[in-house]
Amino acid sequence: MTRYVMVADLNRCIGCQTCTVACRHTNATLPEIEWRRVLDMESGEFPDVERLFVPVGCQHCADPPCMHVCPSTATRQRDDGIISIDYDLCIGCSYCAVACPYQARYKTDRNRFAYDGKPMPSEEILMDEKRLGVAQKCTFCSDRIDAGLEANLTPGVDPDATPACVNSCIANALHFGDIEDRESNVSALVDNSPHFRMHEELGTDPGFYYLWRRKSVEE
Repeated sequence: MTRYVMVADLNRCIGCQTCTVACRHTNATLPEIEWRRVLDMESGEFPDVERLFVPVGCQHCADPPCMHVCPSTATRQRDDGIISIDYDLCIGCSYCAVACPYQARYKTDRNRFAYDGKPMPSEEILMDEKRLGVAQKCTFCSDRIDAGLEANLTPGVDPDATPACVNSCIANALHFGDIEDRESNVSALVDNSPHFRMHEELGTDPGFYYLWRRKSVEE
């Protein structure tokens, strides 16, 4: 079995938003759509204040609520664990957006572009009209993964088979790979570092791991 997951090292993330930009450029998402976001969180009281940057998006759950509520079977789970959306089957009801506990789904009904209302060259080439009026979200760049596997590349190791956000991370905070492979990069990170997953108590078994070691006051 294969299950692709993402790992974010919160001790390294600097909140630069490069992953967000790389995702937008690669997938030609519209200005109001952010498949990859970075939350800016601050906690504590002066002078003991801590700032934390948290990349978020579709968690590609093993037991995804979005899939269970989809009346048209447009939301599906691939054999490798990636949650996909068939735009031809999606009826735009937004049940999945309501069911998703990670606020990772979006819907827009018309093209809107950031610069004078006109698409950039990359947007003209990559913009998928099928994404209008239906649910959309992070795909873990499944097209890159599939093309890479056909070329005998390893997702998470070879850049051409790895999600764009991971390739772009200047702090080496994002990682991708097969968690079922005990020798993989992501397995090594999760096995050897304190980590958590968002809303594990809901039983969704999310495929996004966060590495985090809280700093003590003395540090």
